[in-house]
Amino acid sequence: MRYMLTYDIMESMRVTNQWMGSTARAMCSYPQLGLFANPWIKMTAAWGEVAERSFARMAIKPDWGIHSIPADDGRDHTVTVEPVRELPFGDLIRFNVHGRAPTGRKVLLVAPMSGHYATLLRSTVLSLLPDCDVYVTDWHNARDIPVSAGKFDIEDYTLYLVDFLRVMGPDTHVIAVCQPAPLALAATAYLAEEDPEAQPRSLTLIGGPINPDAAATDVTDFGRRVTMGQLERMVIQRVGFKYAGAGRSVYPGLQQLSSFMAMNAEKHATAFAEQIMRVAKGEAGDHDKHNKFYDEYLAVMDMTAEFYLSTVERIFKGLEIAENRFSVAGKMVDIGKITTVAVKTVEGGKDDISAPGQCVAALDLCTGLPAHLKASYLEPEAGHYGIFAGKSWRNRIRPLVLDFIDAHSEGAKPTVRAVK
Repeated sequence: MRYMLTYDIMESMRVTNQWMGSTARAMCSYPQLGLFANPWIKMTAAWGEVAERSFARMAIKPDWGIHSIPADDGRDHTVTVEPVRELPFGDLIRFNVHGRAPTGRKVLLVAPMSGHYATLLRSTVLSLLPDCDVYVTDWHNARDIPVSAGKFDIEDYTLYLVDFLRVMGPDTHVIAVCQPAPLALAATAYLAEEDPEAQPRSLTLIGGPINPDAAATDVTDFGRRVTMGQLERMVIQRVGFKYAGAGRSVYPGLQQLSSFMAMNAEKHATAFAEQIMRVAKGEAGDHDKHNKFYDEYLAVMDMTAEFYLSTVERIFKGLEIAENRFSVAGKMVDIGKITTVAVKTVEGGKDDISAPGQCVAALDLCTGLPAHLKASYLEPEAGHYGIFAGKSWRNRIRPLVLDFIDAHSEGAKPTVRAVK
């Protein structure tokens, strides 16, 4: 019960800060205050607007906001998000481009379950849609899943990927971004033995911790310093009474967000200070660069405790994927059994979360894969987010990934559209 209480206290703090922001904005917006030439009135109102929006976003699942895309026929085609497979902890969704023939590239974009919603990959999806039929793993917020739905750890995550790949069929190309890279590799190896016909044609791993020991970062250093007992005591809480998952043990999204923010505290503080000044001067917009980024960045979700703890214990501490000792449902998964699926790794030279060397380690594990089915790419100036979003992704990495997909597809190779 004490953990449920601490969860509710944390949520109460968020609501209080949202209320304080709303109150400050409202109180400083009275017309009569315009008679006073005091800049602090405008500054307080601006702080209130930024604070209210920021703390409100933390409890909202963002919308994909992708309604149409242009096509080769010169028309805008409407896009709808449709569920393909619905499971308790996550769905397989499809971005259906109405009125467009299949592109010849069926892509499963595996979103991370690391505190943010799958919509963190919105720009990645938008950049792929003109050239691909895009499917995404849409993970659910653990606080909204009743305890009766059972557990969800990294083995369950792997089996979800196996299930999704079986649904999509063997002509699928997988792109796994960050955290799910080692589990996408494990799922492919699992299928290689259990259901070879369901294997994807290619697997692209972007900035994932295949071997966390290959290059140290703050994330890996933290994993080494803390014991599992300490970690469980420090970060695991039980969902409060307000949500459907009341009583479920989780790693709260708000706690993960505080860790994200602390890693670049000065940068975030400067960004918010500058945004308050822009609001005070009337220069900010509802969809300006700051709001566009932080509306997504601040929207966080809870992870099940067992998923978070098993990730730290087995991927980072135990190095089960790195040393090819990972098991699923009591069965050892041998990555060396992958013999026909083309594997490509992508890393960023300035990635401070999954440093260069961690992801490319996957190629050494694929001992049964011929050299012509392996590829790697390092984007020297890209940080962690740059390798799947932004200019580095759009201008250099995306074309390379599509070329890799085409090189390992059957039939005619589609034309790659430029993304601006």
